[in-house]
Amino acid sequence: MDRREIAALLAYIGRLDPRSIRTDEGEARDQLAQWHELLGDVPMATPHGWDARIAARQHYRTSPYQIQPADVVRPWESYRRNRLALHWDPTPSADPDDQAAWTAELVGTRRAVAAGIAQPAYAPAITSNQEGINPRLQARLDQIGSCIPPAARAALAPFRPARAAREAAVAQGLPDALSVRCEWCLAPVGEPCRRRRIGPNDGVRAITPRATPHPGRVDLAAQQAQHAEQAQQPALA
Repeated sequence: MDRREIAALLAYIGRLDPRSIRTDEGEARDQLAQWHELLGDVPMATPHGWDARIAARQHYRTSPYQIQPADVVRPWESYRRNRLALHWDPTPSADPDDQAAWTAELVGTRRAVAAGIAQPAYAPAITSNQEGINPRLQARLDQIGSCIPPAARAALAPFRPARAAREAAVAQGLPDALSVRCEWCLAPVGEPCRRRRIGPNDGVRAITPRATPHPGRVDLAAQQAQHAEQAQQPALA
């Protein structure tokens, strides 16, 4: 803010709090010089959400004390941090071999975002919707059918026996046993069944996950899948 804008801000604050008004010419000049020294790098307003008058009004809405320059600087610094936290550096248009131009464009973009001159650039989603998906990415997904390639899935199978058994059952058209709660070991939906190790005094010494679900859980999943299929079929006239 320049001195004219500082004077306008002080006049606005004076309407909110007459205690801040300086009637003596020397005191008014000193107040203007002090505020200009401390708020010289804080804008009066930006195109994207910042307004020093709103910060002053918010101060008096939540505090009974006279406003100080720091009460405007703190919201401004918070505004800058929040905008930079939302910003995702886009790829500069400068030649990447020109390190100086590349860096200058990155720094200039960040400064514009922090100053409220430009909107933050958000991180692009991989698949935000079907219309905007990258054709190469869609072709890759169609090829592998999953975010984990088949070769990697097969390599991980020995280390994830419960998950591998679940995927194999679904691939064979069998019901997903982990879609229901196991009534035997009380394993919740989505988690593998558990095996209890009993000690000499009939106490449970350890609980380990099973590679395959309990038979009762498989039967329960089959029953629920059958009921769901029957509910989807149209009623016979």
